[in-house]
Amino acid sequence: MKESETLELKKSTSELKEAIISIASMLNKHGKGELYFGIKNNGEVVGQTITENTIREISKTTSDNIEPRIFPKINEIILKEKKCVHVEFVGEHIPYYAFGRAYVRVGDEDKKISPQELEHIIVRKNRDKFRWDVEIGVKARLKDIDEEKVKKFVEAAGLKYNAVKSSLEKLGLMKEGKLLNAAVLFFGKHPEDFFPNAKLRCAVFGETTATTIDLQDFVGNVFTLIEKAERYILENIHMGMRLEGLRRVDVPEIDKEAFREAIINAFSHRDYHEYDSANIAIFKNRLEIRSPGGLYGGLTIEKIKEEEVSRRRNELIADMFHRVHFAEKWGRGIKLILSNEPTADFKVIAGIFITTFKRKGVERG
Repeated sequence: MKESETLELKKSTSELKEAIISIASMLNKHGKGELYFGIKNNGEVVGQTITENTIREISKTTSDNIEPRIFPKINEIILKEKKCVHVEFVGEHIPYYAFGRAYVRVGDEDKKISPQELEHIIVRKNRDKFRWDVEIGVKARLKDIDEEKVKKFVEAAGLKYNAVKSSLEKLGLMKEGKLLNAAVLFFGKHPEDFFPNAKLRCAVFGETTATTIDLQDFVGNVFTLIEKAERYILENIHMGMRLEGLRRVDVPEIDKEAFREAIINAFSHRDYHEYDSANIAIFKNRLEIRSPGGLYGGLTIEKIKEEEVSRRRNELIADMFHRVHFAEKWGRGIKLILSNEPTADFKVIAGIFITTFKRKGVERG
């Protein structure tokens, strides 16, 4: 036998305290594991003295010192003609604490979990409870939903429209007969009446925010806000042209498909628990699309740029965009942006995810 992330070996119950820590570590990493008393960590079977109290002591010590409480299977077994104790355990209520501390299994070692790592574990465990898009809207009613918007969406999604309520139920936008937040965000007549942060703020600056040339706020459902953002950018950046036969085609200095994808990402992945809005900031030399909430689920800038992966803060909102082909399901949005605008940059500052595009139609120092 060889120790691993799900297997721990102890020569005897004299190492019971260390064994308890290993159990909690394995539960926090894999939700299950095995432990043997009577085997050295090099795999040598040495046996364990077993009395009528041995298994009871292991069970009681485990029960008293691991929180939340677990109930492992503990059996006396014979290995190489020597008595040993086998402990098998499972648990899904992470994080588990041993003697008041949280540990995690790394290889065959038990490492203390830092407060920051512990916070991430708790957030991951409760992420469905924290998801804004699937929360029931306390005040919104069916009369607050725009039927025409629902009908157009349902038809665009290739579904059959019957009535507002049945359509929203079919889309997973109702629970227990009540509207979810996402329903109001997508189809509300006035979503801003219920969510003051469900808005768009756009501005044109000079070289820095010290000089404000224009500032506008927009409200409406999420599709309206995306359209407003796109139009605002096109009205405030330089426009070139090319000829297709005898026809003139306008060509913006920043690729339209790239910044549109960034706008959709801003509304799809933002943290709606934050009071801030999605923001468009146009500077003399760049365009910034800002989304409150930063990256989610342990993602990093490097991961989203190099790998087609996505951890979605708002699963229902992302699924709604995907239904009408506004967004890809497999995390290809960043690749799409970079394929059209290779110099696009991504960063997170103070919990705000910022996508930056260089403007090509101006001189830059």
